[in-house]
Amino acid sequence: QVPLVESGGRLVQAGDSLGLSCGASGWTLSTYGMAWFRQVPGKEREFVAAISRSGSNTYYSESVKGRFTISRDNAKNTLYLQMNSLKPEDTAIYICAARSIALWGYVAINENDYGFWGQGTRVTVSS
Repeated sequence: QVPLVESGGRLVQAGDSLGLSCGASGWTLSTYGMAWFRQVPGKEREFVAAISRSGSNTYYSESVKGRFTISRDNAKNTLYLQMNSLKPEDTAIYICAARSIALWGYVAINENDYGFWGQGTRVTVSS
């Protein structure tokens, strides 16, 4: 089990920016494709963004495209999500996910593609 740990979530106002991090102490994240999902209690988990092992390929949901940026630093074993122009509808628990994959450039966007999940960090955007 990959011990993914998210951090950075907090209460912000609409229009603010916020950065999230996901780390995996003791594991080599460069062997994993990574993604961010989010979930509102009582609703299904929603895909946000994904990034390839190399970091060169990314994919975003339409709801966050142009506002959010996913990135990774394999040397630091860390995944990031920079969120700008936050909206109240971005309020959710943000969860990072990992999947072991051999291809450096492959980006997976389906929840079922990922086998390792963090516990999540809560982001609340007030209007």
